[in-house]
Amino acid sequence: MQRLIDGIARYSEEIHSQSQPLFDDLAQGQSPDVLFLTCADSRVDPSLITQTQPGEIFVCRNAGNIVPPSDSGLAADGMAASIEFAVKALKVSDIVICGHADCGAVKGAMAPDSLDALPLVGEWLRFADHGDSSDLNTAIEANVLAQLDHLRTYDFISEAVAEGSLALAGCVYDIETGQVRVFNGNEFQVPLRP
Repeated sequence: MQRLIDGIARYSEEIHSQSQPLFDDLAQGQSPDVLFLTCADSRVDPSLITQTQPGEIFVCRNAGNIVPPSDSGLAADGMAASIEFAVKALKVSDIVICGHADCGAVKGAMAPDSLDALPLVGEWLRFADHGDSSDLNTAIEANVLAQLDHLRTYDFISEAVAEGSLALAGCVYDIETGQVRVFNGNEFQVPLRP
């Protein structure tokens, strides 16, 4: 805990003041363009991966970057509520679901018997979908695509996509290499920079 206290103090006393004009603006409200939905894994840092500043992305995190479908009985859960807020109140133009290499949640979904001692995790991971793949990387990609499908089960999402005010994207972050592969409609690839 002391490490966190020291970090908070250093941030408050040194780092924050270096960007005071940014935080003065952010104190008035937020207007991110992107909802970045990713795993709660401690190795995944959305702002680092996307090289964004505070206020630029709205982040939702949970085990397995899961979006329960609208008919799951969890439609009013924190994840769905955050997505609704991002789309309807913040009016984000993009939602990105970002999976990652070596995802423990996908591993758990692939071996549900390993979760006997973690019943809450097991219940949550019923919304993961690894496409019946025995290859972890393929399963991680399948889960990202399944979560994009789950997003589309919400009327406010499908309506915004249909009218062109919202785009959905999926990607997978490789922790070791730092590469992010984006789904292009056919496969996950590292995009070329213009």
